[in-house]
Amino acid sequence: MSGPVLAESVRYADDGVVEILDRRVYPFEVSWVRCRTSEDVAVAIERMVTQSTGPLFAATAGMVLGAREARGDGPREAAARLRAAGARLIATRPTNNHIRDAVHAVLAATVGEDGDPGGEGTGDDPGRLTGEGRARLAGEELVAAVEAAARAHKDAYRARNAALGEHAASLLDDGTRVLTHCWADAFLIATVRAAQAAGRRLEFVCTETRPYLQGARLTAAALVEMGYRPTLITDGMVAAVLSDGLADVVLTGADRVTLDGHVVNKVGTLGVALAAHAFGVPFYALIDAPDPQAPTAADVVIEQRDGDEVLHALGRRTAAEGVTGYYPAFDVTPPHLVTGIVTESGVHRPGTFK
Repeated sequence: MSGPVLAESVRYADDGVVEILDRRVYPFEVSWVRCRTSEDVAVAIERMVTQSTGPLFAATAGMVLGAREARGDGPREAAARLRAAGARLIATRPTNNHIRDAVHAVLAATVGEDGDPGGEGTGDDPGRLTGEGRARLAGEELVAAVEAAARAHKDAYRARNAALGEHAASLLDDGTRVLTHCWADAFLIATVRAAQAAGRRLEFVCTETRPYLQGARLTAAALVEMGYRPTLITDGMVAAVLSDGLADVVLTGADRVTLDGHVVNKVGTLGVALAAHAFGVPFYALIDAPDPQAPTAADVVIEQRDGDEVLHALGRRTAAEGVTGYYPAFDVTPPHLVTGIVTESGVHRPGTFK
C-alpha cells in the first residue's frame, strides 16, 4: 500500500521550483503552490498552505532556494543572504520549533550561524564542513552543500519518526480505539505503520479541529488512505465521546514539549486532555524530542493568528457581521494531565527530561 499523499507534501519540480501541497483545500483538491524563492516559501507557511510538520520540509526547501538565490554572491555575501532567508523562515510560525531546528541544521552544516563567520567548525561530524570550508562556500558549491544538509536533516527526521512510531504502537493493543486531535502528521503515520507491521488493527475517532478542519480533512483522509474508516466528531464532542467510553486512549502530536513536560499543541488539546483526565483515559503526546531551548512553557511563544480566521470555514464566513474572533493557534497542556510523552527514545513521564 502506498503512503498517504500528505507524507510527501513538499517536492522539487523539474524547473527548480519548490511545490507545496495546499493543505487548505486538500482532500477536495490536490493543488500545489509553486514557490520560486525562499520568500515565496515563507509566505506559503504563513498562509497555512502547509501545516503541522509540513513546514519542516518547506523550510529545508526554502533554504535550498535561498542558496540558489545567492549563486552570484561571494562567500561572505552568500552566507549573509542565506542567514537572512533562514531568519525569515523561522519568523513565519514561532511556536513549532521544527522550522527553527531545520534552518539551524542547514546553516550549521554550511555557512555557520550568526556570530560564526565560518572559523569555528570542528569537523567532528563528517557531514559537517569545518569552519575553513564554510568560509569559502559560494555559487554552485554552496547550493550543493545546502541541498546535502537539507536532505540529511529530512532523512534524520524521518528516521526519528520511525522510532517514535514503534514506541507509540507498543502502547496500543489490537482493537484499541484511538482518539486524535488535529493532524499529528508524520508521528501518526509512523505509529499506524508500526501497528500495522505488528498485526494490530486500530480504530480512530478524529476531532474536526476548527477553524482549518485539519482533523476532518487531513487526519481522517490520511487514515482512509491507510485502510481505516475513522469516525469524525466536532471539537465540542470530545468529553461526551470519552464519557460514553468510545475511546480507549488519546494520541496527539505536539508542536513543542518543554523540558518540564508541558505539551504545546493545536488549540483545543488542553480541553481534550482535561476530558481524558476526568474520565480516566490515558493521554499521550507524540514528538521526536523535547525542546532543549524551552525549559518551561514560559519559554514558548504562542502564535496569535488573525481572529478573522475563526469567523470562516473553508473560505466561507460562518459568523454574522459585527462578530469579532480570537485565535490563539496553540494551547499548553500541563504535565499532570499527560500520561506520557512518546519520543524517538521511548515513552517518558512528563518532567523527566534534562
